[in-house]
Amino acid sequence: MRDLLSINDLTKDDALEILDTAVQLSALSESTNRKFPTLRGRTVVNLFFEDSTRTRISFEAAAKRLSADVINFSAKGSSVSKGESLKDTALTLQAMGADAVIIRHGASGAPAQLARKRWIDGAVINAGDGTHEHPTQALLDAFTIRRHLKKNNGDLAGLRIAIVGDVLHSRVARSNVLLLQKLGAEVVLVAPPTLLPVGVEQWGATISFSIDEVIASCDAVMMLRVQKERMEDLFFPSEREYARNFGLNATRIAAMKESAIVMHPGPMNRGLEITAEGADSHKSVIVEQVANGVSVRMAVLYLLIGGATSRDLTAQIGEQS
Repeated sequence: MRDLLSINDLTKDDALEILDTAVQLSALSESTNRKFPTLRGRTVVNLFFEDSTRTRISFEAAAKRLSADVINFSAKGSSVSKGESLKDTALTLQAMGADAVIIRHGASGAPAQLARKRWIDGAVINAGDGTHEHPTQALLDAFTIRRHLKKNNGDLAGLRIAIVGDVLHSRVARSNVLLLQKLGAEVVLVAPPTLLPVGVEQWGATISFSIDEVIASCDAVMMLRVQKERMEDLFFPSEREYARNFGLNATRIAAMKESAIVMHPGPMNRGLEITAEGADSHKSVIVEQVANGVSVRMAVLYLLIGGATSRDLTAQIGEQS
């Protein structure tokens, strides 16, 4: 694997290797030695054409913990704002010797174009493109689910995961459906009909229009942000009605399994798709998802551009301990 553009780039074994490597790196990060020399001398570029806090900082922290040099590139205030094309920006990064480019772009397919036309020699990692995919978010979500419900090993067979809300505009939902099913979980998409994409039936997930009908049977409930900035039309009558019909509140939290967890990719619209009771409940692993994102992105960088395997990591950890 040279790039990570989509969950479809990964086999089940690839995904499990990333998750297993992230478990090892997470343990390393919790030790006194939080820096690892694997990417020393390598340059990682965060190329973000859309605003981001969690993903950009997470990738930056991951690269720095692996001792890479990091360049943060924001479209705002750069030559992109003056009309520079993606190609010319990529060629500039190539001239700087980028070993990996982590790209977030508002256009679906932009990372794939960057990778397939090989405007840069380094690896390309998709950090979210339009409404298409966000593969590392799905990986960190699977890591979090496995840590709580599968004790850090094996696939996710036997688990039922609900993904609730604005599926239509969510790149997180698309990547999660692909990965969770690849790992053996059953996925239920819960949304009003207006917030489900055309052809969603072909995704292989169960479709429901009622969160109350499915919540008691699910092992994890992943709430999606209502992406109002992508909505030019009226997709539901009012925010109050959406919150009443699809929001995760204290009553619905009480209906969940005792062992079930609450997830959200962030940022949250508190009071819309999730109440404070839902976000801050004892079942919530939302803050932990952010922390897990660093370990998972370390694993992706380690395996993709470090020229190493999870076995190599086991040996290196042994040498440092």
